[in-house]
Amino acid sequence: MKRALISVSDKTGIVELAKALVAIGIEIISTGGTKQALEAAGIPTIAIDEVTGFPEMMDGRVKTLHPKIHGGLLGRRDLATHQQAMLKHDIQAIDLVVVNLYPFKATISRPDVTYQEAIENIDIGGPSMLRSAAKNHAAVTVVVDPEDYQVLLDEITAAGDTTIETRKRLAAKTFRHTAYYDSLIAGYLTSQVNEKEPEKLTLAYDLKQELRYGENPQQNAAFYQSALTEDFSIASAKQLNGKELSFNNIRDADAAIRIAREYSAPTVVALKHMNPCGIGTASTIEQAWDYAYEADSVSIFGGIVVLNREVDAATAKKMHPIFLEIIIAPSFSTEAFEILTTKKKNLRLLQLDFSHKEQSEIEAEYTGVVGGLLVQNQDVIKENEDAWQVVTKRVPTEKELTALKFAWRSIKYVKSNAIIITNDHQTLGIGAGQMNRVGSVKIAIEQASGKLDDSVLASDAFFPFADNVEEIAKAGIKAIIQPGGSVRDQESIDTANRYGLTMIFTDIRHFRH
Repeated sequence: MKRALISVSDKTGIVELAKALVAIGIEIISTGGTKQALEAAGIPTIAIDEVTGFPEMMDGRVKTLHPKIHGGLLGRRDLATHQQAMLKHDIQAIDLVVVNLYPFKATISRPDVTYQEAIENIDIGGPSMLRSAAKNHAAVTVVVDPEDYQVLLDEITAAGDTTIETRKRLAAKTFRHTAYYDSLIAGYLTSQVNEKEPEKLTLAYDLKQELRYGENPQQNAAFYQSALTEDFSIASAKQLNGKELSFNNIRDADAAIRIAREYSAPTVVALKHMNPCGIGTASTIEQAWDYAYEADSVSIFGGIVVLNREVDAATAKKMHPIFLEIIIAPSFSTEAFEILTTKKKNLRLLQLDFSHKEQSEIEAEYTGVVGGLLVQNQDVIKENEDAWQVVTKRVPTEKELTALKFAWRSIKYVKSNAIIITNDHQTLGIGAGQMNRVGSVKIAIEQASGKLDDSVLASDAFFPFADNVEEIAKAGIKAIIQPGGSVRDQESIDTANRYGLTMIFTDIRHFRH
């Protein structure tokens, strides 16, 4: 290895690397800010225009796009014709490329960024050099990550060059790096023209955490975070205590914070296996906890709890005796933290910024299927309650209407077929994920048994048969909210009228598979 080209935006460790390279006899080509930084540290460098014989121009847009650079990177050392061409055109081989790119991600992450600023931070020369070097990894070593500097130096110091295995690994990493970079640019430009269903989908994610296993111990898994970080997300939550999150923890926690996002009053959501087992809302977070816990004091065992207010000492004292996997909140008072962590070293406490919850509604949802990917926007429609239609003779009382609104807000994240029974501040019974709707109705009624006074019922989709309304009426529930839309809607309406029920059609379905 005789000659290196170094041009980096992230200058972490670059001076130390360059000093070590020069010390073992490698000359360095550099440009722009990198050249200035190296020379300021007393490291001799060769300017790009000394190599190309062509000046930098157009505000630096054109400087490395030249045959004497790319010929030095792409020329095959094992082909005589390539070597003859390099000799004929006075092209010297470049054996090492250390390049990282203009900070496009950081630029577009700024809330005040302009379109022109974003465009000017699209690197062209850098990715071109990286791709040339990575293509010719049989002879050229390419490094994009400061984490790889030490491995590079160790191998060069020991053998004068890197191994082919290392060059292959670094080449693969380089193409991931440039693909990631290009996907950010593609995503930004696509959003600027408001393209909803592009013919090619490019996504950019960073490894957040390697997981011990997936849904089951025999499954490998990892947790990736969106490149453009969403503040209201489990990936952005700060873990204050407890074991690392597992695959199932992350999925459950994500479902739980989506539910909590729906409420502005002090609210507690308890969740188990992607379904809420208790939701309580009140004037204080302690009272909201009481309601959520009382909703299903059995299922909450080993569950996940989200509170949309700071956890205070009084609430912490009530939660501490119960086995919980995760507690998520905007903050924990000092006393509450001490209470919850006493003899609870494994209890995961996550601090999450709720002030950005509305922004999290914009992100698309991706669901993997064998051989493909389903994409949809989130079910975060802002419903017009004035457009709801009372379809029965009896209209809901004010208290029933408040409860129906609470039930309708709460059902969105229950797995279909979904039935939920609530009062105006608390879930009472939840029937989730059944193959027929009347089965979900029966489960919810059984769970709410003994707590049905002033209760209402919500269904995430229409009732296909009136037998659902029969079961509801027999249980003593007097108010129903559902989307409507069945060919047998009139049968359900007639049955509700016969029993003196009130029923609202929303014309909005909330399936969740």
